[in-house]
Amino acid sequence: MPKNAFISVISTEEKKGSVEFQVFSFTNKILRLSSHLELHKKDYSSQRGLRKILGKRQRLLVYFSKKNRIRYKELISQLNIREIKKR
Repeated sequence: MPKNAFISVISTEEKKGSVEFQVFSFTNKILRLSSHLELHKKDYSSQRGLRKILGKRQRLLVYFSKKNRIRYKELISQLNIREIKKR
């Protein structure tokens, strides 16, 4: 989903600083880095960056799931991210 289309989906009072937008931008970065790493398997600095972004997105999703469960489920379905169960 392009950035401008996703921004129009988010309500007008919550733009680029919202948790939804941050998760959306992290997801786009993750997809770009994943496709890069398919071609460049030994790019260890990009692998480290990918792991850091994955951790940041995971922490945001845990925070958002506690804050607002309904909007969290909508965001997961919009971005096609699978829900990660707690241990």
